[in-house]
Amino acid sequence: MDEVFNKRNTTEQYLAQVYGFLPNEMDAVSGEGSVIPRSDEGMFSWLSGVSWLNMNNGSWGPTTGAYQTWALNYQGIKQATIFMDNVHKNVEIDDQAKEVMKAEARFIRAFLYFELLRKYGPVYIWGDKDTDITIRPETVDRHTADENFDFILSEFDKCIPLLPASWTDEAWTGRATKGAVLAAKSRATLYRARPLFNGADFLKGMTNLDGKSIFPQSTNPAHWEAAAKAAKDLIDLNQYQLYTDNTETDPMRKAVRSYMGIYFKFWNQEIIWGRWINNASAWVVRANPPRAVREGYGGYAPSLKLVDTYPMAASGRFPVTGYEADGQPKIDAKSGYKEDGFTNGFLHPIDNWAPVKAHNSTVGRDARFYASVLPNGFNWYNRAKGDKVITFYNGGTSSYQASGDCVKAGYLWRRQNDPNNNTEEGRWGQFTWPYFRLGEIFLNYAEACNEKPQRDETEALNYINKIRARAGLNKMEEAYPEVVGNQALLRTLIQKERMVEMAFESHRYHDARTWLIAEKEFVGPNYTRNLQATNYEDSWQRTATLFPGVRVFEKKHYFFPIHQTQLNEMKNFTQNYGW
Repeated sequence: MDEVFNKRNTTEQYLAQVYGFLPNEMDAVSGEGSVIPRSDEGMFSWLSGVSWLNMNNGSWGPTTGAYQTWALNYQGIKQATIFMDNVHKNVEIDDQAKEVMKAEARFIRAFLYFELLRKYGPVYIWGDKDTDITIRPETVDRHTADENFDFILSEFDKCIPLLPASWTDEAWTGRATKGAVLAAKSRATLYRARPLFNGADFLKGMTNLDGKSIFPQSTNPAHWEAAAKAAKDLIDLNQYQLYTDNTETDPMRKAVRSYMGIYFKFWNQEIIWGRWINNASAWVVRANPPRAVREGYGGYAPSLKLVDTYPMAASGRFPVTGYEADGQPKIDAKSGYKEDGFTNGFLHPIDNWAPVKAHNSTVGRDARFYASVLPNGFNWYNRAKGDKVITFYNGGTSSYQASGDCVKAGYLWRRQNDPNNNTEEGRWGQFTWPYFRLGEIFLNYAEACNEKPQRDETEALNYINKIRARAGLNKMEEAYPEVVGNQALLRTLIQKERMVEMAFESHRYHDARTWLIAEKEFVGPNYTRNLQATNYEDSWQRTATLFPGVRVFEKKHYFFPIHQTQLNEMKNFTQNYGW
């Protein structure tokens, strides 16, 4: 150990492997990106060999190994502590740099605790202890939620004054900064304020070995004040800004390219903390193109529910307010949305080299829709191998089939695919994945301002309108005059705005859980477009027959069960509710 930490090179390598324990939210098969198909925003087409299906139908429990990260997170926590305890030994790095590196490890450690907390609920906090062999496994139990949050937030606060505002050496892009810690603090304080961690009735009564209540027994409104302050502290750095494309003059094209640029303008000023993704190794990107395109897997798809949520460009209103018992949408008549019929000669705002026969549901949507969704009947956005119209019905150019790589929802996801890449030759390019970006912080702040005891509706609307302005939408109070003075309506609209603005960024699953709405939103039949139809027109009907099964979400699913492996080691560890 002394030899490892004696030299600069090996010390930097050790810190790099601590970073290596960070969750991979781009891995939608076996990593943390699996929260996308486990929520109501994604409907991936594969029906075998994927564990999220068992999650969605409720057939999982304490012996299920899929997506269990308990041991891995604690290994990362231990490695971070080892680094913190030994970095001072280095003789080739100056003291100030060593303090920065120690703060990086401390931040990663606290972030891994937060990852455990939001998945499993309150966990055991080791603090600065590396290994204490005097602690017997049968005496270990969970610390309380307040103890978890207090520790994590105090660790964040220790890091903020020590970390740089940015890294000037591009080789170190992606290392922790003040902004990264402030963003993590914003997310953590927001989760703490939301109902799941702030007085949920069904979690009351759970106690640990010390007799302490594991979860809060009442709601603490002050947590919303803390969430608002944490978000505003980051905003007030004035270091970050929403990415805006300045190459376009047409308002819609500008809005589409601005939203696309979050990913494709590397390390732009909206990204607070991110990771570098090489598309050639990212399954998610290879799964986006349809079977009609060479190299395409064709099954990485948004849910019909997510597609329904995108606002209408002209009115700014969300078109679907709910669903009938048979899955038909309840349409807001003021939105301007049409569920039936077609528009001939429709030109996509960006892929506008050839008109298409567009279903009316795809016409007049907000810019984020066109940047993110590839609907049935639209042009393939990469022209390297010629122009193609992509159709998903039975007999179409990317035809439906009951199994294998094909589209079952009626749409594909395109947001992580840069149209400039020749994907048909396997050239997938690169992009920056945002762990945190300013758009999230604006929405965090808007939500907290709407909920805190001294409610600030003006600030809430101001910051949600910054997000809408980038998308080319009118102000929320112009789209919904009735929102003024209506806290409950603004809460609903903020939830919808988060769903579309941060779609497929691994937020929706955690948002719905911490809002305590998952048991309402993550249930019921899997509705799609009817791609079993043998013609394009009929393929736009809604159906629940294509994607098998019914989604199940019970109260016990709000937290992962503590796996039996851990319970075998810690005999008296308190299992989560319902498991």
